[in-house]
Amino acid sequence: MVSRHHLGLMKTVPLCAAVLALPLAAGCSASDASDGKTAKPATLAELAKQTDCSVTGKRKVEDLEQGNCKTSKGRFVLVSFTTDKGMHAWLEEAKPWGGVYLVGARWVIVSQLKTLEGLRKDLGGKIVHGDDHGTGGGGGGHGSGGGHG
Repeated sequence: MVSRHHLGLMKTVPLCAAVLALPLAAGCSASDASDGKTAKPATLAELAKQTDCSVTGKRKVEDLEQGNCKTSKGRFVLVSFTTDKGMHAWLEEAKPWGGVYLVGARWVIVSQLKTLEGLRKDLGGKIVHGDDHGTGGGGGGHGSGGGHG
């Protein structure tokens, strides 16, 4: 028979491990140099202005606001958050899907690496890579079918 104390501990340990792993995961996959520009907190409207973007497909929920952009630098998605905690939680949920993110102070921009590098010069922030799922470029992975014959 398991005591209540042990049940509480079983719930707490994974949560603590996840919280402790957040800075480590972000630190291992982030590119720290931001060419001297310090990322500052910004709303979706402020990010749009700083990137010379007219936001389309704007969505807002309690703790974040998101919109799509297309400029001379490329196509990207802007996401602004009301708290650091909300941003880190969103990022940890997004990273397993892959992708590349420019992470600032309570904001994230999602796009291709080249686009994010250009935006980073103006906004600061860190480039963070999501999980790598491979490119399917003939590595013999799932669904490759072999092609011999």
